[in-house]
Amino acid sequence: MKYAKDTRPSGHKAEAAEVIIESLPWIKNITGKTVVIKYGGSAMINKALRADVVSDIVLLKIIGVNVVIVHGGGHAVTDMMKQLNMPVEFKKGLRVTTDEGMEITKMVLVGKVNQELVEAVNEHGDLAVGVSGSDAGTIMATQFDPELGRVGKITSISSTYLEDLIAADYIPVVASIARGEDGGFYNVNADIVAGEIAATLGAHKVIFLTDVDGLFEDFDDKETLISNLTLCELQEMVKDEAVSTGMIPKLKACINALEAGVFRTHIINGTVPHSLLLELLTNVGIGTTMHSTDEACVFDAHPLGNFASKLSENR
Repeated sequence: MKYAKDTRPSGHKAEAAEVIIESLPWIKNITGKTVVIKYGGSAMINKALRADVVSDIVLLKIIGVNVVIVHGGGHAVTDMMKQLNMPVEFKKGLRVTTDEGMEITKMVLVGKVNQELVEAVNEHGDLAVGVSGSDAGTIMATQFDPELGRVGKITSISSTYLEDLIAADYIPVVASIARGEDGGFYNVNADIVAGEIAATLGAHKVIFLTDVDGLFEDFDDKETLISNLTLCELQEMVKDEAVSTGMIPKLKACINALEAGVFRTHIINGTVPHSLLLELLTNVGIGTTMHSTDEACVFDAHPLGNFASKLSENR
């Protein structure tokens, strides 16, 4: 026999119940929808953070969200190239990728990083399937700039393979490697891949996990964190170059997704424990949310998923 005082932590149990009740309408609204998560930064490298992110993703899957994970792995590629005494060079903020460097990049992203993420998810059950963007012609690309070598610019996205995996109730984990129109392979920016996949799938949301709290009007002033802005406001910020250089690929990916009909995009800090749940299932959220229209800023007009619709009908 055990006493409650010895097995249950003290605290305000009502507060825990309030958190659950607060999440209910958000759960109802997201059930049955597709969410693309661009996974990167410290949350992918640090094992403890990765465990938190993966548990959040599994919980989203359990409540009926169709999750697609997209990842890069620049740090891992750099580490491997240094181990092999290969030169690491960047131009215009992008990695110069020789033919030999492309083989290393493919080996690391598809053979190492991708499989580590799949393994982390599958510790909770056989949920994830690793996907190279080159599989089934999912991502096709051409050369972005001759000076950069095998760095690719996306020419097309095929959603067939991903949709088949989603329909079979799996979580696709997509490495940002593309098949080249010239028959070779290309290294493609994972932020851009996430935005394009979200657009092609008609996803409800695309979320970018990074190492900062979101989008700042002035990065040096932490009081200027932006919680919400519209597509038009986002386009103006990028046009006026009013954001840090490192944020540009993510914002361009957000713009592409929103213009293609994705309803909301998010930039959140993946180093905050359970940031995905805080952003998606609470009233306040923690990052920056970008909306397609002014109306979307105050009301999520997407239809409910089938299960959530039944809950709504029975209110």
